[in-house]
Amino acid sequence: MRSLILGILFIIIVGIGGLVYRNAVERPVRPVVCPLDAKMCPDGTAVGRTGLSCTFPTCPAPNVSLESVDIAFAMPSGFMPVGLPDAASVASYRKDGPTPTEPSEIIIRRYAIAPSSTAIATIQETAIGGASGAPVSATSFSSTVLGAHRFTVVSIERFEAVIDTAYYLARSADVLRFDAIDRGVVNWTDPSLDTTALPAVTALRQLLVTLQGE
Repeated sequence: MRSLILGILFIIIVGIGGLVYRNAVERPVRPVVCPLDAKMCPDGTAVGRTGLSCTFPTCPAPNVSLESVDIAFAMPSGFMPVGLPDAASVASYRKDGPTPTEPSEIIIRRYAIAPSSTAIATIQETAIGGASGAPVSATSFSSTVLGAHRFTVVSIERFEAVIDTAYYLARSADVLRFDAIDRGVVNWTDPSLDTTALPAVTALRQLLVTLQGE
């Protein structure tokens, strides 16, 4: 009886081995060959498809992807993520300044466009001076093209050596607002001050040149 059982087990094992061998011969494992196209990262570098699913990997630093608002960009040197300052914010970054009280800040906010409203109306409604709490005058609005996008530029605030400049990007369903906040600006009251030369604004403009998304 024992010999019979051992014989049956031997036959089963041989049969399974034969099936495995036949399958290996008829269907050999072939290496995955991914398409040779590449994904261009915001900083100008490229990544190719990898893995069994041939997907593009995440672009390495300094590239940043904000999936919640479907944008990506190259982060300027020295800026690190910090806590969000308000409910509209989707990202916030800070770089140390010459003193602890003079950091440069970049804040990204999202404002949905109401069904009965427009992008420009949404910009006007959200361009509120921090010190006054009042809407910013239309004379503080201008326009510029950076990279592949046109931005509405708004001087949000100049108060006690703090200058907040916002770059708005109008999209189909929402408006993105990119704030550059400079502190410790000695000549902040000078009406002829070139704000594009300030550290935070300079960094933000560098970021916006690399912006990918709608």
